[in-house]
Amino acid sequence: MTPSVFAIVSASSACRAVLGSPPNMRFYPFGEAPQGKPPVYAVWQMPFSTPANYLGQVPDADNARVQIDVYGTDQAAVTTAGLAIRDAIQEHANMINAAQRPRDPTTRNYGYMLDFEFVTDR
Repeated sequence: MTPSVFAIVSASSACRAVLGSPPNMRFYPFGEAPQGKPPVYAVWQMPFSTPANYLGQVPDADNARVQIDVYGTDQAAVTTAGLAIRDAIQEHANMINAAQRPRDPTTRNYGYMLDFEFVTDR
């Protein structure tokens, strides 16, 4: 099951302050961000999901890893957006990793990456 990442982020006033509000929120599924977006935006993906396996019984939950990447032209704004997303999602998932990414050599955008693990009951 895919966690409701967009619903969680869009419900946060701090996230809306830096990424805009739905339906124009700059928070997209990976690969769906339009070209020429404003200075700060974020994309998310679920690189994998695994069942909570047990011997002798069907799994009752799924563990989904969600990666969120924040990009923008201003490092402070990118970090602010990353921290807002972190604060919104940590109430719903375990944070695995957060790190600044090297500046992209082509776009010159700064990046901030976050990884979370959601445990979703079946």
